[in-house]
Amino acid sequence: MSMNRPAAAAALAAALCLLTAGCGSPSADKATDTKAAASATGYPVTLDNCGVKETFAKAPSRVVVMNGASVAEVSTLLALGLGDRIVANEQGYGMSEVPGRAAAIKKLPTGGVKLNDAYDIPREAMLGLRPDLVLSTTSYGFDQKNGFATRGRLKDVGANAYVSPRGCHQDTSGMTIADSYRLLRDMGKVFGVSDRAEKLIAASEKNIAAVTAKVKGEKKPKVMVLFSNMSMGGNDFSSVVAKGIYNDILARAGGSNAFENASRTSFADLSKEKVAATDVDALVVIGYNDPNPAAYARKLLKEFPQWPAAKNDTYVTLSDSMYLGPSNDVAVRKIARMLHPNAF
Repeated sequence: MSMNRPAAAAALAAALCLLTAGCGSPSADKATDTKAAASATGYPVTLDNCGVKETFAKAPSRVVVMNGASVAEVSTLLALGLGDRIVANEQGYGMSEVPGRAAAIKKLPTGGVKLNDAYDIPREAMLGLRPDLVLSTTSYGFDQKNGFATRGRLKDVGANAYVSPRGCHQDTSGMTIADSYRLLRDMGKVFGVSDRAEKLIAASEKNIAAVTAKVKGEKKPKVMVLFSNMSMGGNDFSSVVAKGIYNDILARAGGSNAFENASRTSFADLSKEKVAATDVDALVVIGYNDPNPAAYARKLLKEFPQWPAAKNDTYVTLSDSMYLGPSNDVAVRKIARMLHPNAF
């Protein structure tokens, strides 16, 4: 290929500049410096979230956490030391197995938003908060039909959006502890604190492995998991867990779900007769904004005295550690101690 003299001279000059780093235009140098700075801090970061590419040029500083009947997202941010990035949080269980977490969540700003009928942030209120990141447990939180700001609309105002693991299709029946780790890892990448996320994950994995080793080979009691004083359907027991992360936690703790086959979805809607006819060796009662889930557990044991759980008074109350979030190892330990006290 031929090259004219001016072009050849320019090519030679460019080559010398690359070798010596001794020349260049101010704008080119500035662009190079910007790229180098971005590379040094790990940005930009791009996540594929529910089939949508979300690119972060820097760590978010105005985060809105939608309700979603969860505390997974806010608990994850707090565990990573990112509470100061939250400008509005609508999540809260009112209790936690982690000391100080419930109080820390209660202190977070809510943005002064008037919530809609779904107890979440409507579209115009969301845009008024000027977020640069919005977290939702499922894609429900970005559905226009529900009155929420869509991901596209948020993108128009410079905000990224994130749906937590397994929430893309609003079906959490296949959720496992690994999804809690994924949420931690994703937030670690987004906020440039991957080292913190990996330390939390490693500690959780170590704790769970230690518990699982203690209960290995033990008989797996049948456990009923349900939310206290909560109605989701038409029967007496409509908040009974069938599938999801709960079963993974039970398995690691040396137990099994007594109602795993009662529904194809995460929750079963059961009659009192169905519940009475099932052998329940132990109860796990999840308190969701219930100040006294233990009272509910004792009520159930009294109502079904034929259960082995009632005869042995075997139950434990939990809250956020039993759900998607950074503290599943706490639930594994507490349930294992209830089911297999002699192993500890």
